[in-house]
Order: sequence, then C-alpha cells, then structure tokens
Amino acid sequence: MMLLSVLQANASVMDVEANLRTIDDAAQRAAHAGSGLLLTPELFPVGYAPLRLHAELDPATLPNLRERLADIARRHGIGLVYSLPAVAKQESAWHITATLVNAKGDEVLNYAKVHLFGPEEHKAFVAAQEPPAVVDFNGIRTSMLICYDVEFPEAVRAAATRGAELLLVPTALSAGFDNVPQVLIRARALESQLNVAYANHSGHEDVYTFLGGSVVAGPDGSLLAAAGESPTLLFAEVGTETVKAARSEVPYLRERRPELYEEWDHRA
Repeated sequence: MMLLSVLQANASVMDVEANLRTIDDAAQRAAHAGSGLLLTPELFPVGYAPLRLHAELDPATLPNLRERLADIARRHGIGLVYSLPAVAKQESAWHITATLVNAKGDEVLNYAKVHLFGPEEHKAFVAAQEPPAVVDFNGIRTSMLICYDVEFPEAVRAAATRGAELLLVPTALSAGFDNVPQVLIRARALESQLNVAYANHSGHEDVYTFLGGSVVAGPDGSLLAAAGESPTLLFAEVGTETVKAARSEVPYLRERRPELYEEWDHRA
C-alpha cells in the first residue's frame, strides 16, 4: 500500500513563484504525513490559461522550472506529478504534458495529452498521439492521463491493458461538470479495475471558474477520498491487492473481445 496525496488549489496564472510555493508547501505536508506521492493539477505551475500561456510563456524557461519541481521532490523525499506545456515536434507547437518524478527528483514517466478540450486548448496546443506508458512506482504499476483524456474509456483501458494499477490524472475541470468526478471517474476506475486519482484546480483563474471536486476512486468504484470546492490536500491509501481482488472477482480485462469490437467498428 502507498499513501497518496492529491493537491486541490488555486493557481495564479503566470505567477510561477506563487504556484511553486503552493506545491512546495503541499509536498512538505504530504511527506510529513507519510505520503509516497503528491499529485498536482493540470498546468498548475504556470496556471491554467491556454491562450495566455501561448502568448506569454517563454519555452526557454521550462527546463529550469522542471528542475525546480524536481528539487521540491528531492528536498521533501516524495514522488511528484506536475503538468506543464512542452514544445512539440511541430514548429511553434506545444503539448500539455504530465511528468512523474521520484523522491530523488528523477523523471520516471512522461505523458502528453491526447484529447484537447475546447477551442482555447485547440488554439494553444496540439494533441499528442502516444498511448499512456506504465512504470513501477513504489511497487504499484502506475500510468497517467490528463483531464479530458480520462473521459474516454478507451484511454483508461489503454493504461489498464498495459498493466496499470494506479492512474494519475492532473485536471482543470470547470464548474458545472460535477458528474465527471462524482460519476465518471468512479466508473472508469470500476470498468478498468484500477485506482484513479484526479487532481483539480479550485477558485478562479483567468476567465475560468473551477469545480474543485478532486477524487480518488478504488478499483471497485468505491470513493477513497473526495474534496469540495475549497483548496485542500486529500489523502488516500492505494495498492495492488484491491486491484487483484477486483480483477479476480469480475474479469473484465481478461474477457474483453477486442477483435470483435474492431469488427463492429468496421461494420458501423
């Protein structure tokens, strides 16, 4: 088992120093409580404002920012998931990414967002193509998606079929979409039989009002931790035994028929 921490907080757009202080404080509190990992929201170090980031953020500052985030993990001896823009292969194009560093500050997993949400994200970023990778983190097979990605069952299932037992999801979910954390996240955890941790912003940033509502769901769809609208630090224990038990009781993954589904798609 691993104690997992989920940060829900209000970022300041383009105020990196303030946002890093928030992450640093959360990492200190999480580590003091015995957590092995801190999950933070989508684009939190720079704030969520796609068009402003595209216009104002200097990509040359990103390597140093990544190093400062890795240093937070090292100083507090805790794993950390952070989300930042990253330069894509296409000229002048950026992805939205998430990075997992271990307690030594070493990068162990990277992911780029596949499903962009809304016109601003589509103007500021490009969608990635690579599937979610899976690594062993503190004895748990771990993967990542970002925000809108988790609303597609295919994306979560891609992580599960690659062996994921824990899915980490930085998000930036606006107010009014309550069913996503309250219903959909638990359904995704249940249907793919893994732990899902979902970290959202709270409050107002740029033109956005965020829902809060961060959650951690277990592989049987149970609610392990849930936040309201205000800033908070959630804690939940996640592990492999509950995943194994769920997959043994109802073998969804083993009894899939992907060849048949592909045939159905061709016939649609």
